[in-house]
Amino acid sequence: MFHVKQIEMIIEGNIVDVHQRDIYPAAVHIEEGRIVKIIRTSKEYKNFILPGLVDSHVHIESSMLIPSRFAALVVPRGTVAIVSDPHEIANVNGVGGVEYMMRDAEKVPLKCFFGVPSCVPATDFETSGGRIEPADVEYLLKGGACFLAEMMNFPGVVHGDSVVKAKLDLAKQFRVPIDGHAPGLLGDDLKSYAQAGITTDHESATLEEAQEKIALGIKTQIREGSAARNFEALHPLIQSQPYDTMLCTDDSHPDLILDQGHIDRLIRLGLSKGYSIFDLYQAAVLNPVAHYNLPVGLLQEGDPADFIVVDTLEDFRVLSTYIDGKKVAEHGEANFNLPAVEPINNFNCTLPLAQDLQIIAPKDNPQVQILVAEDGDLLTDAEIWKPKIRMGEVILADPEQDIAKIIVLNRYKKAAPVVGFIKNFGLKKGAFAGSVAHDSHNIVAIGVDDDSLLRVIAAVINAQGGIAAANQQDEMLLELPIAGLMSASDGNLVAERYKELNAFVREMGCTLKAPFMTMAFMSLLVIPTLKIGDQGLFDVSTFKFTSLFIDE
Repeated sequence: MFHVKQIEMIIEGNIVDVHQRDIYPAAVHIEEGRIVKIIRTSKEYKNFILPGLVDSHVHIESSMLIPSRFAALVVPRGTVAIVSDPHEIANVNGVGGVEYMMRDAEKVPLKCFFGVPSCVPATDFETSGGRIEPADVEYLLKGGACFLAEMMNFPGVVHGDSVVKAKLDLAKQFRVPIDGHAPGLLGDDLKSYAQAGITTDHESATLEEAQEKIALGIKTQIREGSAARNFEALHPLIQSQPYDTMLCTDDSHPDLILDQGHIDRLIRLGLSKGYSIFDLYQAAVLNPVAHYNLPVGLLQEGDPADFIVVDTLEDFRVLSTYIDGKKVAEHGEANFNLPAVEPINNFNCTLPLAQDLQIIAPKDNPQVQILVAEDGDLLTDAEIWKPKIRMGEVILADPEQDIAKIIVLNRYKKAAPVVGFIKNFGLKKGAFAGSVAHDSHNIVAIGVDDDSLLRVIAAVINAQGGIAAANQQDEMLLELPIAGLMSASDGNLVAERYKELNAFVREMGCTLKAPFMTMAFMSLLVIPTLKIGDQGLFDVSTFKFTSLFIDE
């Protein structure tokens, strides 16, 4: 972790004691990075002192920033620790990618606790740039990883896959928690999943689903990110299941963090629902610290001096952040130096030809199976579309019916693109693309004309990673040269550029709150129902490839 020479200091304010559920005026005495004593006073203070915030499940890569730059963005918002699954970069660079994240994170004060990605690749039905085998799990657990990250291969768990079992057994051998990922899994299969040692899940979309998982010993992480937002559905758990609930952001793009905050945003959401600060802190801080056994201070004598100062308990505006007794942020700005950047990437594809993007109708008025996206949700549906076209003709996107073309291109080797159709993005012209495409991070693009699709795919390839958008006149690009996922630029600059790209895509008609984030999950083959990967259209309910064309 980040080390600095400490001096004794005293911080005064209204202490929010989350253990005793009490608020009182006091002076916090700090020495050598720890709280040595907390002395009550008779003074009146306007500010409040609370433990620092903890994100119980986050993929740093989704912020499009390397860990050190991510830290500079979230520490001023009161986050002192995160529990991170680096499976995005692991899908690109394997074990080397995980170690890259650990090295960069060690150079800044944010306390980053990394897990071992358990499912790299997420399935064997897509092409990734790296793999994590059982021997790698053991190596990384010995090297400092502190949990086995989300076990997405729930069919493998339920049916006793030998490789999955070997990874689970290693986690049990090292006595570390095992994170889950089981959207919609219920009944006997869920019982088998829980009995395998799964301890958390962040994929519940309904209260009933979360309660069934909690009853089997699986704690619920209420997720509120850029694309998937479950707080509204799950927040009653904060009171009904106070010790089995945590808060997390999972996947948040930089504009959301810059404009609305990080875990502090979820605290404000909870306050607006009428929950007490103590109930919210049970979920946001006490539970993740206990569950993952994190060496994070909780504003008690003898603890590391990890705490925040806020203006009021109604507005919850973070004034300053302290980690190990060092003031690391004040008035929205980080107070620490950023390290030099190491390069890392994996990009070996070539631009497809125009004819590669064409779909030829196999018969008169064919039935086409299309993806149906939902705003604010990772789940997709499937729908049958009948384009009015004759056999041998090229099937085009149909903006009038809100049907665009979706492309997935293998970025690790030369291969033909997979082409499908998708509904509900609202695009009227142009295209957008990115090398952020969960979980294997091939290139994904959505557009209504092939010329624009080729232009955005070319922009991403030429930059060796990034997100891009283009219409007939203009083109925009945010370069992501670190593994094709992240930037080493200042987080505020990345956030502003990302906002400009989102605005540009909305000008082309897109109606989604987070178009790039939603697009990135259209290739995630472990989230129901219909998805598309670099090897074909995939039916998650049967866990098999399916055809673009459906017989009548």
